Amino acid sequence: MPDQPTVFRIAIDLTILTIRDGQLAVLLIERGKPPFEGQLALPGGFVRSGEDLHDTAVRELSEETGLEGRSLHLEQVRTYATPGRDPRGPIASVAYLAIAPDLPTPVAGTDAARAHWEPLDLERLGCGWLAFDHDVILRHALERARAKLEYSPLAAAFCGETFTIGELRAVYEAVWQVRLDPRNFHRKVTGVAGFVVPTGERRYPPTGRPAGLYRRGNATLLYPAMLRPGGSRR
Repeated sequence: MPDQPTVFRIAIDLTILTIRDGQLAVLLIERGKPPFEGQLALPGGFVRSGEDLHDTAVRELSEETGLEGRSLHLEQVRTYATPGRDPRGPIASVAYLAIAPDLPTPVAGTDAARAHWEPLDLERLGCGWLAFDHDVILRHALERARAKLEYSPLAAAFCGETFTIGELRAVYEAVWQVRLDPRNFHRKVTGVAGFVVPTGERRYPPTGRPAGLYRRGNATLLYPAMLRPGGSRR
């Protein structure tokens, strides 16, 4: 008798990244029911009958954290279906990455006991810090975000509608966890066609020199790329 095909339930897991107090932070929930009750995890849940994957991601974000997902940058990272990844049986998870600036404090709901922003500590990843295989999902999503900052204008998604080059540099520094030379960064950013566009306005801080304000341009790819110090050289 031939092997029977495995029937999977489909789940969505969300890596939501923002920058708070100058640090890259991820949205986590405390699970309110088994399995892994009381343990930290990424928000997510099962796809309902007749529901699109993207719609599930938006719904679960709202139900588990109270955040509105339709205004966020949401993209699929990859699918996880390793046997035994979930003690409830064969469950395949489609992981999504979302990035946005100044997201509000989340409010827990449904099967989450609480939800909060957690500053990312890379040393904890891969050490069973999160429930299920969420350490692995978070690590992959973070690497996706880091890589996309090199060749796409994604960093501007962390900023407001208008921003200074210094604020944009702070995004790169927080996500890459490096220090960048301000003058060199300014030269590179303004030298990439369509990345940022000056508004003609300036921001006047309480102390120090005023800084020019920019908005995101129409570029979809950055050329030349903003390569990470010590990163890949594709």
